[in-house]
Amino acid sequence: MGQIEVKNYRTENGTYSPGFLLNNLTEGTIYSFSCWVQIKGRRDSALIKARLNTATGTSCIGTTLARSHCWSFLKGGFVLDSPSISSLLYFKNSDQNDTVILVKSASLQPFSPEQWNQHRDDSIQKRRKRFITVHVSDAQGNHVRGANVTAQQLSKDFPFGSAISSTIIGNQPYQEWFAERFNAAVFENELKWYATEPQQGNLNYTLADKMLEFVQAHQIMVRGHNIFWEDPMYTPSWVRNLTGDALRAAVNSRIRSLLRRYKGDFVHWDVSNEMLHFNFYEERLGPNATLEFFQTAKQADPLTTLFMNDFNVVETCEDDNANVDNYVVKLKQLMQGDEGMLQGIGLEGHFGKPNIPLMRAVLDKLATLRLPIWLTEIDISRTLGLQNQAAYLEEVLREGFSHPSMHGIMLWTALEKSGSCYQMCLTDPNFRNLPAGDVVDKLLKEWQSRDIQGKTNVRGSYSFSAFLGEYEVSVSSGNATKTVTFSLDGSVETKHINIQLM
Repeated sequence: MGQIEVKNYRTENGTYSPGFLLNNLTEGTIYSFSCWVQIKGRRDSALIKARLNTATGTSCIGTTLARSHCWSFLKGGFVLDSPSISSLLYFKNSDQNDTVILVKSASLQPFSPEQWNQHRDDSIQKRRKRFITVHVSDAQGNHVRGANVTAQQLSKDFPFGSAISSTIIGNQPYQEWFAERFNAAVFENELKWYATEPQQGNLNYTLADKMLEFVQAHQIMVRGHNIFWEDPMYTPSWVRNLTGDALRAAVNSRIRSLLRRYKGDFVHWDVSNEMLHFNFYEERLGPNATLEFFQTAKQADPLTTLFMNDFNVVETCEDDNANVDNYVVKLKQLMQGDEGMLQGIGLEGHFGKPNIPLMRAVLDKLATLRLPIWLTEIDISRTLGLQNQAAYLEEVLREGFSHPSMHGIMLWTALEKSGSCYQMCLTDPNFRNLPAGDVVDKLLKEWQSRDIQGKTNVRGSYSFSAFLGEYEVSVSSGNATKTVTFSLDGSVETKHINIQLM
């Protein structure tokens, strides 16, 4: 479709908006939409949403924080469940105030699922894999033709894991199931303030310590979640009763106690959790409170990576509080602090039915900040049923893994004592796979280099492409055999391994 013509249309609240009449949209096609937006009037900025109206309803397909003095880029998209003969794509100020909206250079690009998947595969080859050439020579340095080469991936570079709960302590089947699959973990609730200090001064890290013993015994990296949860509902009751210097002393004690105890143990810490939706601490301690939290945390554990973490940033653009543009503003504020204490972007990812082109647009916008991005709590709503959970989970995981700025993915699938999970389980209580578990196992195999074997050519070389990670390569020719291990890290250059058979 390319460039599309803009006209003014009357929206559901009676105001006029620039919009586009889109004819004959097809089911299953992935539409990527983009344009430049500017506002006019007395306001300096406004959150502008692009919305699509079809016969089945209206939905947000993209946002931008538009300004009065310059053009802002809006990117999003949509996929329809059924064909639409006539649809309206229009723009709306999120706070309902009258705002003159200008739009230019609008583009709607359709992609077939095959085209979209091919882009994912190309991105995976560039970002997650690398070419290797093994050169084999004899004792005199001559090329060895026809040597047998086999390669085995010992470990994966990309962190892929799940939340665990205290039910894993002493649970051998759960531990074996988890360790066979995942190289990363996060504790669901056991490090949250209400769990470690339910009464002031009454510190209890027993469960967290035992869970840490498990992950470390299996060489599983672990994220720290979380130092502060901004939602008052999950803030200890005694903390809610503190004010002023007493509250400041309590939060500083919380940071130092937690991070000094586990210094070097957790690769990340979610410092401020869900701050786009709640503002408990800055309301009481002032606008610099969050930055001070990051500074204190970095002093307590200089080698950990400090994150913000929030929901509805990548899942939807219907949430006015948590849109990607507001997140970028807050992230930039913390990045400009003392030596850039904020070092990572957490996206929870509690999805209903995912909008995959919107997800890619959000990741693209966050990637401009040049910080590691993690999907930290991925699940699909149980209301959609087991089969839909599995299908939608696969789409989310493929989109996340293929994005060049994605540094890790965590599922929010901790198994509780009741045998249930927050929204989505991978197995039943006896660790038999549910449909979502089948998807995870399939992708774990797909994203691992397996059955690599071949023979060297006339120049004594054998080349292959493999996922990043640790490898063992064995070469044999006649009675001579040699095995080497190496690390395959990210680079656009081919990795060359020289092996001399004696």
